[in-house]
Amino acid sequence: QVQLVESGGGLVQPGGSQRLSCAASGVNFNIAVMGWYRQAPGKQRELVAQITSGGSTIYADSVQGRFTISRDNSKNTLYLQMNSLKSEDTAVYYCRAQWFLTYWGQGTQVTVSS
Repeated sequence: QVQLVESGGGLVQPGGSQRLSCAASGVNFNIAVMGWYRQAPGKQRELVAQITSGGSTIYADSVQGRFTISRDNSKNTLYLQMNSLKSEDTAVYYCRAQWFLTYWGQGTQVTVSS
């Protein structure tokens, strides 16, 4: 059974930083394509960043230069370092794994507000 468990969300002030983690189990993490998505109220879920098994990354234009996606294959864990956070980054952030099928975590809320 595949499980993706996100953590690290919460309330942060504009300009602040936050790091999200996604612990994966039941999946061959080493070869899975991993990604972070987010969904703000009233909006569609959108790609934030993705990382392949080889370490290649892509980012949404809105987070390029501010967010960094990384993975630790020895810990089966995906990370998203978010810097210079803005109010428009407020959303539920989801971890996604692509390994034959697509799997989603339950999401973690990130709220950027003063």
